[in-house]
Amino acid sequence: MNGRVLHVVGTRPNFVKAAPVVAALRTAGPDQFLVHTGQHYDERLSHIFFRELGLPEPDTDLGVGSGSHARQTADLLVALEAELTARAPALVMVYGDVNSTLAASLVAAKLGIPVAHVEAGLRSFDMSMPEEVNRRLVDQLSELLFATSPEAVGHLAREGIAADRVHFVGNPMIDTLLTHLDRFDPAGARAAHGLPERYGVVTLHRPANVDDPEAAAVAVRTLTEAAAHLDLTVPLHPRGRAALQAAGLADAPGVHLLEPLGYVEFMGLVRGAAAVITDSGGVQEETTVLGVPCLTLRTTTERPVTVTHGTNRLVGHAELVPALDKVLDGGGVAPVEGPPLWDGRAGARIARVITEWLERHG
Repeated sequence: MNGRVLHVVGTRPNFVKAAPVVAALRTAGPDQFLVHTGQHYDERLSHIFFRELGLPEPDTDLGVGSGSHARQTADLLVALEAELTARAPALVMVYGDVNSTLAASLVAAKLGIPVAHVEAGLRSFDMSMPEEVNRRLVDQLSELLFATSPEAVGHLAREGIAADRVHFVGNPMIDTLLTHLDRFDPAGARAAHGLPERYGVVTLHRPANVDDPEAAAVAVRTLTEAAAHLDLTVPLHPRGRAALQAAGLADAPGVHLLEPLGYVEFMGLVRGAAAVITDSGGVQEETTVLGVPCLTLRTTTERPVTVTHGTNRLVGHAELVPALDKVLDGGGVAPVEGPPLWDGRAGARIARVITEWLERHG
């Protein structure tokens, strides 16, 4: 088959979404190249995921690292332009809504290389979120748009995206979860970190919760109050670590701070949790399929299907503890069934569309 597919990944969620697509395309036959931008460069947020998820070692690791949005995106643009020019792929695959996703899409568009966006059409309608800016721009630049939920297809239609470019394929992040489900060991993860039998998991990294010292202080006060009702384990994301620690999170009774965890260990903790408190998009999806009550510390979500089909609830700081008490009293009912096409076969559907597209355009 003619055609070369270049995958651009840079963060933990990218790796989880890309793994089933790379695996399915390996079976389908086109040449593939994997470029890791290094946006997440900590070993526990980066290369451990390649080993655990069966991703091949990257053909290129750009090592861009962290920085302000402008500086990081600028560095990504320069590095990716050289990489795409040298590789000359027929198609560039991008995932999610991070700065690596936006930069790769911009570079490919300027070079005349078609872009395929996995997780297209998600909308929070909150333009203060950098991810919302990224995902809207990437969708406008993409030739192939792979949607994970029916409402995402509707958003793209309202934005004028031609229907023949949009493909409702399901959620490859759930492919990865279902593939590794038997490896998630709640008892082992709990024992490894000295947690009680009943505990919660917390992940916070959104700018609205951790960038501003005052916002971080509010978050710490809320979590401290919540920890009086349920022991909380908090794997600290590099983004927000300093602010949350400066606000006193480490001193809160009932709070267990951890270093970032690999995928399998983290999902083991989530699977065994009485509740999850998060501002992450991916965790909302994972808890929906695992049937774990999820309290999302945000006012909006680009994944409303996790609310309508799952156990997810949006809460403000003042609502968190009452919502947690309700969950602990048995108010978090597991969904009868998951969202449509979250069945572990999204990667195969994406691969089929890509191979047919390459046959037409190769």
